[in-house]
Amino acid sequence: MALGKDSCGVFGIYHPDAVELTYLGIFALQHRGQESAGIASGDDDSIICHKDMGLVSQVFNEDIVAKLKNPFAIGHVRYSTTGSSIPINAQPLVAEYSQGQIAIAHNGNLINAPLLRHKYEQDGHIFHTSCDTEVIIHLLANPEHISQPDPLAHILNYLQGAFSLVILIPGKVIAARDPFGIRPLCVGQIDGYYCVASESCAFDVIGAKYVREVEPGEIVEIDSKGITSRFFVSPEQREKENIHPAHCIFEHVYFANPASYVFGFNVHTTRFKLGNQLAKEKPADADIVISVPDSGRCAALGYSDYSGIPYARGFVRSHYVGRTFIQPSQNVRDLSVKMKLNPIRDSVVGQRVVVVDDSIVRGTTTRSKMRALRDAGAREIHLRISSPPVRWPCYYGVDFPTTGELIAHDRRVEEIRCFLEVDSLGYLSLDGMLSCMELPSDHFCTACFSGKYALPVDPQVGKFALERKQMHLF
Repeated sequence: MALGKDSCGVFGIYHPDAVELTYLGIFALQHRGQESAGIASGDDDSIICHKDMGLVSQVFNEDIVAKLKNPFAIGHVRYSTTGSSIPINAQPLVAEYSQGQIAIAHNGNLINAPLLRHKYEQDGHIFHTSCDTEVIIHLLANPEHISQPDPLAHILNYLQGAFSLVILIPGKVIAARDPFGIRPLCVGQIDGYYCVASESCAFDVIGAKYVREVEPGEIVEIDSKGITSRFFVSPEQREKENIHPAHCIFEHVYFANPASYVFGFNVHTTRFKLGNQLAKEKPADADIVISVPDSGRCAALGYSDYSGIPYARGFVRSHYVGRTFIQPSQNVRDLSVKMKLNPIRDSVVGQRVVVVDDSIVRGTTTRSKMRALRDAGAREIHLRISSPPVRWPCYYGVDFPTTGELIAHDRRVEEIRCFLEVDSLGYLSLDGMLSCMELPSDHFCTACFSGKYALPVDPQVGKFALERKQMHLF
């Protein structure tokens, strides 16, 4: 993957060792964001929080975890889709209003956040961050909304876009998911207690059992009595209004941990199928198949399995450099690629090599990898991508750049091949990708490939929409 950023990770739990388990949970979700990390914890009376820029292991130590000790906790690892990569935007966001304290952690992107924010600022509200999540707190604090029988369910209907939320109030952890189920969120159980997480790999780390997905439009509450559920958009209403799930298919292509169950089925199995289908659609006459680690490995194994071409290790990956997709600038991404991936010369020298990767977005870091392979002595390079060309931006929590930065937006495959300096280039077809999924094709959002968005979007909405608006006010 040669991109810009990944998807945030959220975790929430009620347990006597809630903070320690939350630390482990967000550590397991570190692949979803490396800009900042935070944990908010509480009891029946109050909430405390620690968060900062950096990796989970950098933000927390044994003393900090001990000071946070409480039976309720939520955690977050972040990369910025809306809101800059600055300390004030680290989550969970913690606030106090007329109903008491609240902490919120969010995975996704609210496409109507600039509009909601503008309305509240016009009414005199003061915002402390530039991230879209803060509008949720202002909605909850609105006296008109507080007076509703179910204020949370009421305000969630104001939100447009993708949101998988974990919320902490004294004595309770709450999880909620948008009516389209764009971003993943699931429920687990450990020692008779319940937890929620972006991916089931977080449950594996803490020894919890995967129970189920949080349903689109559902609110799940976890407290000392157990777990309860209600809907702010019921399944009947979704059916009546013809609201289909719009799960982000890129979760299975790239984002999620291969061990995870996302949208109810296993990520590794899906990627292996993608590799099989890719070999079927885009065969190559080659000596070895290699992957761009780590996200291309499962698909490369599938490609090798179907084609009969031996799988070999072509790159050594440094585990001390983060995922290049979630680095905040192109310069840092380019430098990270050089530090992160080192070709194994003896594996590739003189060989006709099939290189399997999950996607190409800007193309610059992919070209760097291909040049490194060529410099290591690869005789031919046949690049195979286990997804279709990314032609359109994402507005639902993935920092795909503008159309002008997307290499495939207005270029033919042959033009991209020339730019990447490879001997051949083949993408998986959209139908081929969808055929590998275990849910109906209309249950997935494929907007970045097809341009068909689940919700209407304003072309001006983007990562820095809130910052641009703020600058215009001065």
